[in-house]
Amino acid sequence: MNNNMYIAQSSKEDLLQKGEHGGAVTAILQSALKTNRVDGVVVVKAKDGDRFDGIPVLITHPEELTQTAGALHSSSPNIPHFITEYLDGGRTMKLAVVGKPCDIRAIIELQKREQIHKENLILIGLNCSGTFPSAQAKEMFSIKFGVDPTQVIKEDIENGKVTIFLEDGSSKSQSLSELEEDGYGRRENCRRCEVKIPRMADLACGKWGAEEHKDSTFIEVCSEKGKALLNKALEVGFINVKEPSQSDIQNRKLSEEAEIERSRAWEAEDYQPILEMDQLQRLAYWIHEFNKCIKCFGCRDACPLCFCDDCVLEPEKGLIQRGSVPPNALFPLTRLAHVAHSCVNCGQCQDVCPMELPLTRLFTFVNKRSREIFNYVPGMDVNQTPPLIGVTEEELEIDATYLDISSIQV
Repeated sequence: MNNNMYIAQSSKEDLLQKGEHGGAVTAILQSALKTNRVDGVVVVKAKDGDRFDGIPVLITHPEELTQTAGALHSSSPNIPHFITEYLDGGRTMKLAVVGKPCDIRAIIELQKREQIHKENLILIGLNCSGTFPSAQAKEMFSIKFGVDPTQVIKEDIENGKVTIFLEDGSSKSQSLSELEEDGYGRRENCRRCEVKIPRMADLACGKWGAEEHKDSTFIEVCSEKGKALLNKALEVGFINVKEPSQSDIQNRKLSEEAEIERSRAWEAEDYQPILEMDQLQRLAYWIHEFNKCIKCFGCRDACPLCFCDDCVLEPEKGLIQRGSVPPNALFPLTRLAHVAHSCVNCGQCQDVCPMELPLTRLFTFVNKRSREIFNYVPGMDVNQTPPLIGVTEEELEIDATYLDISSIQV
């Protein structure tokens, strides 16, 4: 059998029926709790049964995991922030964390900065084609699909279409590109995201490649931690697995490539107008956007990578004039300088901005440029040091050539 790819499903009938694509992920999590491989599981749950309001929760009892089975495409909770703010960065308990690629990438960046404990976490990543803004999703279902949003029990993004499933057993589909051209569809950052399969996690799970297998999930093992977790679930009989065919693997690859191609098309559309500007025009464009800012600090507080206890942007620091609205351009530019090189395009900053500034457009634009300079893609490798906070051996050698220690007086 291929030693790192599997077609899996829960061995338990309740999860087969309720779980997404055979309930394999939920079954693995139940196994991890029951065998004490982890103390808790961080997952997303619909708040008070509202599918448009998903929140991160800590589950410590295996039976409670059935309440979290299934996908919530119309919410994007801040899982990394939840771990750092409420779970002590995973320092006091062993956790299994389930998240989208951007969630996993942000956690990895925080692990490098010693904000999240690396050894205590097992990361389970879910394939992602994007998420919908909650309020806009309700409007989209009502206006574009002509249905009561409360009757939607599931939605899917596949093959360039958005499909919704209703309580009465019926379904409806619309073209994703047409919806997004009309101002609906996915969050702006999701449209440009090129990381669809989270291979930086310990396990990468999703439906791509499992389409020809009823109620099943395609799982790629990406680390020894992931291998041990999957093997334990097999050992205690929580899941069944079989080897994917070459056709399954190829279908998964084609699905990923199609999604990436769609993302690159959106990226070109979003950035081409900016690239066509000269330097002064580009500066004027961003200053115009910055002048909308009311200095609510929402972007800073929502960003998983803004973790400093003593923030230089606070008024008493003197960098930003106290009481000024809009603040001068140093406010957004300071945040840009601090985190843009490690931005994982999670979109949390733009989600909370009351003035609807195109923050992810700016941050990811600068981030892609910095990749070319530093050869660094954030959140993809926990062992790769972020630029500007570390020094390479090559840089040390270059610096040494300019330092004549014989001239130093002791």
